Amino acid sequence: MADEKKNGNGTLAVSKAMKKDKVRLLLADDHSLFREGLKDLLDGTSRFAIVGEAATGPEALDLVEKKKPDIVLMDIRLPGMDGIACTRQIKKTHPDVTVLVLSMYDDESHVLEAFNAGANGYLSKLLSAQDLIRAIETVHQDGYLIPGNIMSRLMGGLRKLDLAAMEDSNGVVTKSELRVLCSLIQGRSNKQIADEIFVSEKTVKNHLNHLFKKLGVKNRTEAVVKAIERGLVSMQ
Repeated sequence: MADEKKNGNGTLAVSKAMKKDKVRLLLADDHSLFREGLKDLLDGTSRFAIVGEAATGPEALDLVEKKKPDIVLMDIRLPGMDGIACTRQIKKTHPDVTVLVLSMYDDESHVLEAFNAGANGYLSKLLSAQDLIRAIETVHQDGYLIPGNIMSRLMGGLRKLDLAAMEDSNGVVTKSELRVLCSLIQGRSNKQIADEIFVSEKTVKNHLNHLFKKLGVKNRTEAVVKAIERGLVSMQ
């Protein structure tokens, strides 16, 4: 069972059981110096094991098949097949493999593209070494990772919800549920949402429960990620 939590740095995460004591990592980046730096940093700890390195997209796909890593640290720009296309293929053939995108780009369009492809997290390459280690541990333990600074930029750019895309076997969301989802994506608390739409917090909770069921998620964080992955949100 997953549990939602919010880390001290504002990172949103959704909890899952640790699969192994030592996390198996695959590094996918076309810059050998960057890979070497990551390898020296991560392989030197007792928590991680580097099981492979890829300099191209096709190499990354091949190594995922052969090495079965827990996490792929994926550069967004790879020769042969970019990190977005690689992520999409990995999640299609190996849905249990976690993909954590590392990129120099932190604009909303790249973040949306990564999550639409199925990425479990998105990080800036400008992170400090310790922040990167904590981020990898978090995404491995918690399933999803949206750093607070990227979440703020992302939420600032999200303006539209595609109501037609919400239709599924459980039906379409109501207008009230849509308003709640919009506020949820903008990071509002239950009380803030209740004040905005002039209802009780209990009513907001009921709307959220209905939304979670329709989206097939268990909590707010999963709902945000799922809305992004399914293209329910778009840029104006």
